[in-house]
Amino acid sequence: MSGGVEPETPPGSSRSGGTTPVGGKPPRHHLTSIRHCASSARIAAASAEFELDSGTLSLISPTDIRPGFLPVFRSGSYADTGPKSYMEDEHVCVDNLVEHLGLRGPGIPAPGAFYGVFDGHGGTDAACFVRKNILKFITEDCHFPNSMEMAIKSAFVKADHAIADSLSLDRNSGTTALTVLIFGRTLLVANAGDCRAVLGKRGRAVELSRDHKPNCKVERLRIENLGGTVFDGYLNGQLAVARAIGDWHMKGSKGSMCPLTPEPEFREVRLTEEDEFLIIGCDGLWDVMSSQCAVSMVRKELMEHNDPQRCSRELVQEALRRDCCDNLTVVVVCFSADPPPQIEVPRFRVRRSISMEGLHTLKGALDSNV
Repeated sequence: MSGGVEPETPPGSSRSGGTTPVGGKPPRHHLTSIRHCASSARIAAASAEFELDSGTLSLISPTDIRPGFLPVFRSGSYADTGPKSYMEDEHVCVDNLVEHLGLRGPGIPAPGAFYGVFDGHGGTDAACFVRKNILKFITEDCHFPNSMEMAIKSAFVKADHAIADSLSLDRNSGTTALTVLIFGRTLLVANAGDCRAVLGKRGRAVELSRDHKPNCKVERLRIENLGGTVFDGYLNGQLAVARAIGDWHMKGSKGSMCPLTPEPEFREVRLTEEDEFLIIGCDGLWDVMSSQCAVSMVRKELMEHNDPQRCSRELVQEALRRDCCDNLTVVVVCFSADPPPQIEVPRFRVRRSISMEGLHTLKGALDSNV
């Protein structure tokens, strides 16, 4: 079983956004449930609900089903080489995880989805290897599906060690990795590096990952405690990220404590009706665009055509207009078959001097400090 497939189109090639759907419904595409750089897929909502609490996934029996929101997973992605000479990004989208795995039975939850973005550096080997194998490493781990965090952490480390042991891969190439595993209403983000996952919550941006830059206070402290240094924003003066898979020219022997770690940080959220979509992208996007700006753009686009792939393409094109100097990869995941509803802005008797986007940004900043 493979965790990915070869791309249907070259990562840096142009793709059309398709026709505009009628009546605001999502476009239908006759493609498989897993894509490297491909289209949207509408998956029917399941009748049962599954929960994931403290890293443990359990099946709810039919008699325990409670009425409530259950997401419908459909996604779109777009990638562009940008001003660089070749593409080092990779990504994967699985809108129907149970169908893709071909597994059903006790302990195998549904509905489920899996998404990932991998920003390579020093060559394409590490990112390509992780994209092809990370889902397989997760689902074949002994902790899957009972302890998702342990299974994912083990998979990241296994991918890292596999690159070191390979005779065919460039062990000096490296990649950041951000994966999103969703079962029912539970969304689990695992991040190692500076890709970012941002939730669109009724127009407000909620960041679900932390950029692992070497000069980040938490990462700098961890690096220095392990004997490393941060010089001019670079780990040991060489690498612009503090966590990555591969890069064995900067690591010691396997299992040794090293400032450059492949272990991810986790963020788990319980999706509600207010959670409309998720944006995951490499740092090429976030270097030139704020999380709130991206969420505002995607929400506006979804209200117009309800196509997540066209949203991904527009984010990439906007980043290029803003003089992005890196490869660009964006995935947009919607949690409903319908477009986002119009937000009714209350009329104030006192004139406001701040925009709605500004209000969302302020609220997000206040929430992050709670």
